[in-house]
Amino acid sequence: MEPTPQATHHRWADMPVDQLSDTIGRRLITGQDMMLAHVYLKKGALVPRHQHINEQITYILEGALRFHLGDDAGEEIIVRAGEVLCIPSNVWHQAEALEDTLDVDVFSPPRQDWLDGSDAYLRQK
Repeated sequence: MEPTPQATHHRWADMPVDQLSDTIGRRLITGQDMMLAHVYLKKGALVPRHQHINEQITYILEGALRFHLGDDAGEEIIVRAGEVLCIPSNVWHQAEALEDTLDVDVFSPPRQDWLDGSDAYLRQK
């Protein structure tokens, strides 16, 4: 019989920030089938165009992000504090911080590239 999984408790303020660049940092919490991230973007930060198999829900707590979506990046959506954007699996997207922003991202399944550090498109040090 497999052991019963244990609940885990996290406090954002106690977790180290993974500083990916001068303008982007993040904190991660990973479960078995999903990942939750606090992403900190300074005004002008750019998340380059990319896609992934993971379904993504982006919830803006503070600030605003301008997204360009689709194969030709032709769809533009501005997501502001209190708003949520759901990005299906494999949809091309990029984001620009219109102001200092705190973004909560949920991914299913967890982003393996974020866990193993192979997310070079974000690491602009």
